[in-house]
Amino acid sequence: MRFRHRDEIWRDFPDLVPAVLFLDGITPDADVSRSVAVHTATALDRLGRGGESGMPEIQAWRRAFAAQGIRPTQYRCASESLLRRLRREGALPALHPLVDVCNAISVAYAVPVAAIDIDRVSGGLEVGYASGTETYVTFAGDVEHPDPREVIFADAGGYAHARRWTNRQSGRSAIRTGTTRALIVAEGLHETAGADVAKLLDALAEALREAWGVAPATAILTADRPAFDTAG
Repeated sequence: MRFRHRDEIWRDFPDLVPAVLFLDGITPDADVSRSVAVHTATALDRLGRGGESGMPEIQAWRRAFAAQGIRPTQYRCASESLLRRLRREGALPALHPLVDVCNAISVAYAVPVAAIDIDRVSGGLEVGYASGTETYVTFAGDVEHPDPREVIFADAGGYAHARRWTNRQSGRSAIRTGTTRALIVAEGLHETAGADVAKLLDALAEALREAWGVAPATAILTADRPAFDTAG
């Protein structure tokens, strides 16, 4: 399966720094408690010195949302939503070991991280502007259609696997008990995203190796090399 950002995204958001990982051999019983605790503690320490809205990583996403005509306080990027919940509740819910470790690293770096069951994706996956005809399935099983020009993760079968740029992930390809293969995408837009996303990628790869004993395939994408192929 090939993952890429379309040229229109690189054109409109030239500061984008995406990292991609592919992991095979996922099981629902892995122990990620150490990684989750370490990265959650990092996020809580940072929140103790100031709220998430003042973080440069979050401010960059708010500007990106505003550029799309989306009110940033109505729809928040995934990392902001998680940080907000962590600040209010002091912990994040345990859902699945892969989701839990991705969420913990997302709040530690204040960078959105999406985990997608690629066996539920039809053909390749592209980040780009919606036409409005794509099908999006909610966690409750309801069917929606993204707004035209909304940034989505779209597959070759016409399904949207995330709405509003990873803020709303689809129930169709969410990680579940039977997931064995996943594509994980992290995206930064802030000034130091190049260095920070690379560190996030290393931290995530190490956490996945620790949990499943398998080294994931990883890559940092650029406008010159915008595609990642899970087949290598």
